[in-house]
Amino acid sequence: MTLFAYPVEEDLGEIVVATTRIETMLGDTAIAVHPDDERYKHLHGKHAIHPFNGRRIPIISDEILVDPEFGTGAVKITPAHDPNDFMVGKRHNLEFINIFTDDGKINQYGGAFEGMPRFRAREAVTDALKKKGLFKETKTNEMCLRICSRSKDVVEPMIKPQRYIKCSDMGNEALNAVADDENRKLEIIPRQYTAEWKRWLRNISDWCVSRQLWWSHRVLARYVVF
Repeated sequence: MTLFAYPVEEDLGEIVVATTRIETMLGDTAIAVHPDDERYKHLHGKHAIHPFNGRRIPIISDEILVDPEFGTGAVKITPAHDPNDFMVGKRHNLEFINIFTDDGKINQYGGAFEGMPRFRAREAVTDALKKKGLFKETKTNEMCLRICSRSKDVVEPMIKPQRYIKCSDMGNEALNAVADDENRKLEIIPRQYTAEWKRWLRNISDWCVSRQLWWSHRVLARYVVF
């Protein structure tokens, strides 16, 4: 885990964040803190400045993602390259910046780091932060690392166009089928699992049927041009 600082506007000093993928800071669009964390209340609504491109980065409050006891209590948000950050981006209407090419190199949004393979960029970004006096330290951090079952390479979360099946209508039909009145069409046995049925279907998400695996589901899709 690497700790580094973002300068804060209005001469408010700096805010230190921790990350295991420091190269993704090139696509950061926010810094999140817990709304009840006294250390950062004076920074609510303020902006940090990206050290490599000058982008103004809002400091936001998010009690869902941020654990004040983990790391520094301030979390860099890269909505285009992390599933949890993606949800934060949706909740706070953040900008989504993809910084990787399909072959794992930094794209045009990486500025001086463009063209570097992602792990080479990790070293280069660290060195550049040290030169700017923003690097703090590294710490050992145990974590689960997602590895491709075929290539054995580290999986890189990225935003890609997908095809989805809308599930909300089907979910509502399934919910109505176990209604607690004379309209009930389906009985769940044992009855205590009815609550579990409702919990899943009330929080149902659309089903991604395209995915990024070439051996995944084939989709019957046609384009019609008039």
